[in-house]
Amino acid sequence: MLTVGEFARLTHLSIRTLRRYHDSGLLVPDRVDEATGYRYYTPAQIPNAQVIHRLRELDLPLAEVRRVLDSEDPDERARIVAAHLRRLEDQLEQTRRAVVSLRQLLAPEPVAVELRRVPPLTVAAIEAVVDLGDVLSWYSGAMAELDAMALQGTPGGVYDNALFTEGRGSALVYLPSAVPPTGGRVLPVTLPAAELAVAVHEGAHDAIDVTYGRLGRWAAEHSLAIGGPVREHYLCGPRDTADAASWRTEIAWPVFTVAG
Repeated sequence: MLTVGEFARLTHLSIRTLRRYHDSGLLVPDRVDEATGYRYYTPAQIPNAQVIHRLRELDLPLAEVRRVLDSEDPDERARIVAAHLRRLEDQLEQTRRAVVSLRQLLAPEPVAVELRRVPPLTVAAIEAVVDLGDVLSWYSGAMAELDAMALQGTPGGVYDNALFTEGRGSALVYLPSAVPPTGGRVLPVTLPAAELAVAVHEGAHDAIDVTYGRLGRWAAEHSLAIGGPVREHYLCGPRDTADAASWRTEIAWPVFTVAG
């Protein structure tokens, strides 16, 4: 038998941590003296204590730690840990994107804006109502389907305001075509004529919200109001090169003059 102090030294875990593991039911002492309350552990409990410590370092929820400890199937234990690691990687990616945006926000630069009047445009398009978090995966599949039509021209997208304000809305991606083909999800669509305030976002899309904000500020300062779904033109993107630094995306907002 090992006293709690001895067990703490052997596992490099503090007595407070061992008490917390005991209280949560993750690592119950082999014996607790009823008279003194002293806790005693066995050497066989050392590996479990260290496994618990590593899993908690990874912020694995208590319920899942218990599942790992209770399971006798190595594959199941590996699946639980792998699923948690994927969640951590997603969180790290979100943090990285936030840092990129924050750096740009803390070092503001003026945005070059062009007012552009465009005529109606006939396109081959795929449209769906999607959740904001699913836009990228939906876009990749839709654009691959459009690319299979062997059309030429700059691809683009039209995104409903509700997609950003409500988290769910209409999204449309397209390739220009005078005589749009049909098949699968691809349908002919005519984009209406519009006056657009256009700014170019350079680089990866992690901080594209910063360019959106700068364009919106410019429009407000020039007494212009947003008049419809935002358009994006993908001058250079993932379908052209894996070098994110080379990507160039036009953000084009339909605008109209605010009276007064």
